[in-house]
Amino acid sequence: MASIHIPWQERPKDCKDILWRHTDNPIIERDAIPSSNSIFNSAVVPFQDGFAGVFRCDNKAVQMNIFAGFSKNGLDWEIEHDPIKFKEGNTQMIQSDYKYDPRVTFIEDRYWISWCNGYHGPTIGIGYTFDFKEFFQCENAFLPFNRNGVLFPQKIDGKYAMLSRPSDNGHTQFGDIYISYSPDMKYWGEHRCVMKTTPFELSAWQCAKIGAGPVPILVNEGWLMFYHGVINTCNGFRYSMGAAILDRDNPDQVKYRTQPYLLSPQTQYECVGDVPNVVFPCAALHSEEEDRVAVYYGAADTVTAVAYGRLSEIVKFTIENSI
Repeated sequence: MASIHIPWQERPKDCKDILWRHTDNPIIERDAIPSSNSIFNSAVVPFQDGFAGVFRCDNKAVQMNIFAGFSKNGLDWEIEHDPIKFKEGNTQMIQSDYKYDPRVTFIEDRYWISWCNGYHGPTIGIGYTFDFKEFFQCENAFLPFNRNGVLFPQKIDGKYAMLSRPSDNGHTQFGDIYISYSPDMKYWGEHRCVMKTTPFELSAWQCAKIGAGPVPILVNEGWLMFYHGVINTCNGFRYSMGAAILDRDNPDQVKYRTQPYLLSPQTQYECVGDVPNVVFPCAALHSEEEDRVAVYYGAADTVTAVAYGRLSEIVKFTIENSI
């Protein structure tokens, strides 16, 4: 990351929060490509001398699909007008009714993509690319129903590791974070519970369901995991963002977890849209040298926004405000 400058703005003088919003949010409007009704819950990574990404773009028929995009600065994006067309990877079975909420991470020699894949209901699709122009699809990781598949950026004990949230076919009031392992990105097992929702009286913003967000970041204390938490209010679900630190060698063990949220829906673009009151993190660019992180999140299931923070402050806040 030393050779690439991630997006950054200093904390406003009057801001006391751990994360602060980019002043020109949203960075991607809902109609950034001709077909789109909304562009949100997307993933970006450093690539060559800039950045590449996989974006959720729902079209005007509200069909969900994922698109490639490129940027020099991580803020101004050129998104392809046609969705990604996958070739066969480690499987011939690449049919899909829909694709949404992608994550992307570089592991060893390629960029791996995970997303919510429509195959008799939502499950976790996996694919890879070397150049963000040619894409290959692999076997689905799990049976339906599952969402929020997030790969770790390196193997753990010689195996690929992925977080997910087993669920049902609808958006109902339950969901905990699990971890699974694979020797080859085709067969998955050793499923372990990582983190469950909280009692309402302990931390209400994450009492209905939770799900992993961006690819975990390895810090001295362990794996820093941003995640979304949901509360079911009288006005419907509200999605906010928190952080947890997982054990480096055994990431099914939670060392710390924030009781207060880091970011909640407060601005107009987070509170007004196709699905009001949603902050949904899917990607994070970080620089350990500069002690910086830029978190990309979907706002109100409509647009894409960015928030900034200091890695050291986030880790300290997570430890000091842990449940």
